[in-house]
Amino acid sequence: MQMQAVQHRHGKKGAKPHPLRRTHRKRRGVRERGRSCAAQEPEPEAEQDAGADPWATWHSLHAPCKSPKSHSLRYQVSPPVYPIHPTRRGPGRESNRNCICRRPLPPPPRRRAAAAATAPGMKGGGAAAGKETATGSFLRFLLLLLLPLTALYFFYTLHLLLASAASSAATSSSNCPPDSTTTRLSTTNRTAAATTATPTATATTLHHVVFGIAASARYWDKRKEYIKTWWRPRGAMRGYVWLDRAVPDSNLSTSATGLPALKISSDTAAFPYTHRRGHRSAIRISRIVSETFRLNLPNVHWFVMGDDDTVFFPDNLLAVLNKFDHRQPYYIGSLSESHLQNIYFSYGMAYGGGGFAISRPLAESLARIQDGCIRRYPALYGSDDRIQACMAELGVPLTKHPGFHQYDVYGDLLGLLAAHPVAPIVTLHHLDVVAPLFPNSPSRPAAVRRLFAGPVKLDPAGIMQQSICYDGANRWTVSVAWGFAVLVSRGVTSPREMEMPARTFLNWYRRADYTAYAFNTRPLARTPCHKPAVYYLTPDARGGGETTVTRYQRWRPANETRPPCRWNITDPDAHLDRIVVLKKPDPGIWDRSPRRNCCRVMSSPKGARKTMTIDVGVCRDGEFSQVV
Repeated sequence: MQMQAVQHRHGKKGAKPHPLRRTHRKRRGVRERGRSCAAQEPEPEAEQDAGADPWATWHSLHAPCKSPKSHSLRYQVSPPVYPIHPTRRGPGRESNRNCICRRPLPPPPRRRAAAAATAPGMKGGGAAAGKETATGSFLRFLLLLLLPLTALYFFYTLHLLLASAASSAATSSSNCPPDSTTTRLSTTNRTAAATTATPTATATTLHHVVFGIAASARYWDKRKEYIKTWWRPRGAMRGYVWLDRAVPDSNLSTSATGLPALKISSDTAAFPYTHRRGHRSAIRISRIVSETFRLNLPNVHWFVMGDDDTVFFPDNLLAVLNKFDHRQPYYIGSLSESHLQNIYFSYGMAYGGGGFAISRPLAESLARIQDGCIRRYPALYGSDDRIQACMAELGVPLTKHPGFHQYDVYGDLLGLLAAHPVAPIVTLHHLDVVAPLFPNSPSRPAAVRRLFAGPVKLDPAGIMQQSICYDGANRWTVSVAWGFAVLVSRGVTSPREMEMPARTFLNWYRRADYTAYAFNTRPLARTPCHKPAVYYLTPDARGGGETTVTRYQRWRPANETRPPCRWNITDPDAHLDRIVVLKKPDPGIWDRSPRRNCCRVMSSPKGARKTMTIDVGVCRDGEFSQVV
């Protein structure tokens, strides 16, 4: 019956019992053996004497015991028993088959010391040792933290003391003249020794400037008149006119002609030129700076180049050049007024007609490489783009200055000159292409001579400088371009708009007018009522004492018709014929920060007196061009 029961239970005779049932039986055995061990375990409190060894006590608590059934060693501390699944191994499955408990590992040395310290008979020893250890660690942490902070505080305090001493020494020494040419630099670094100050550059005068003027024998008789207007003969200036061939004036002295010395450029036939629309004379002109440098003139700071129809304002040129150190490589000039010109050639190129200046060190470098540089650029159009290509190889960029004027425009320069930038005017160009500066002049060179005979002699720094004011009694807007013209218009136009050049001119590329300028422009008149009355400089300018007096006369073109206007504002064309401008010369205007001069209407026309008096000068404190 028993065999049958087993056979019925397991399905066939001799089949193995289910592993889970076997596991349950083993667990019961484990519990029984555990109880037997527990029965033999003595009470810890009862077996421990007050003077017993703590390490022996620990061993007694974990001593082995024998199971009554298997007589094998078992231990009272039993690990947790996990159920054993036939397909999943639980933690400690192999160990759970043969033993009930594991022998715990002996504690590490530190734990042994702690256990010994906390044993009976050593009351409070463990707590004290732990507290001492924590205190020591905390002190070490504070020490490591405070040492770098203390060092940092020490060096910072030393830094402040040294800086204070150096600044005090500098302040005390500034109140008395220096004893020597050696200047001690104020610095916080005590290791910085006394340093010899770099000597300042010598101020540039006209004798330090050499002009190289590109000219053509074909146009020499006509364009030499422009050179005579600004050139100062009898040794006051140095320069040469470089021609493509000899002219009748070549055999005359400079004192007889009132012109610079004439020279013939060297032959450039060996240089390649492949531009289809250009002329190979561009190669000759591009080498003028190098040829002038090779003359080995002494005491030269700057080499200045221009065309035979370029008009220079020498005093203003010096004001610009003295802003730069002539011992450094400088390439100074300006762009074209035409945006398309700048696109076709370069926005980094100085236009030769507007003139440009090259310092002596840069001229020396250019002369050294230019012939090879020209051979590398045979496809370029003109002379100035060849120079710019060589400057690019030398790594020297263009330093732009708004006083150099190429004037790639047609028509009347009134709009451009009446709103000149707040900068000294240095050059004018293309005077053969545009209308005469003064419309009632007999010739274009004669118009330039009027400019130089009056305002340029009286106050060269203030020539063409704009000032804006308002005549509140008549509600007029007044714009003064000192030494050139005065514009008076009805109504009130803001200074922001008056600063923009009025379009009295056409673009160099006429199809692009008026959208292709490299600056902002405005129409001359937005409505017929806004059209200004123009008053040009008369030849009777004079200077007496501290004030200059310039007069401007109303100019009316032949067959001019004023458009009708319904505004209830007095028409300046009908009530104003002459304008007198008073101005004190201000040669140091460009030594200060740029600012437009202020003007004040001193008297307005009344009745038969059709004259206005205006005072122009440096703006007073709180003064500005207030819109009335």
